[in-house]
Amino acid sequence: MILITGAGGMFGGVLRTSGIGDALADVLGDLGIPIILAGFLIAAILRIAQGSATVALTTAAGLVSPAILAGDYNAFQVAALVVAVAGGSVVASHVNDSGFWLVGRFFEMDVKTTLKTWTVMETTIGVMGFAIATAVFGVASLV
Repeated sequence: MILITGAGGMFGGVLRTSGIGDALADVLGDLGIPIILAGFLIAAILRIAQGSATVALTTAAGLVSPAILAGDYNAFQVAALVVAVAGGSVVASHVNDSGFWLVGRFFEMDVKTTLKTWTVMETTIGVMGFAIATAVFGVASLV
């Protein structure tokens, strides 16, 4: 667990140092994609591609942090952005996720059943977290 967390943090650091985060901030600004949606989608894509929620979260945070720092967000909006990225990092747990196999084996479920239960539950948690974060972000922008 420590190695996975460290690797994710290191990967995020490499991305920040390389300037990809700054380039991404520019692209997001040009495309007009809201930062809260971009953070969620980046984390979700990373999670689906490589399986680890921790690595997806730390890497996505490293990628969107330049855009967040460039924006004029209050503390509530920043907190909502963190929750949105965290929500994206837990969606679509499937066969490349060690947690998927842990839950499936612990509860003696086959792959199909684990996909129908664990994956759906994790995705629901992520999407609900994103929805709540988006609502908080919207309300906080009025303050």
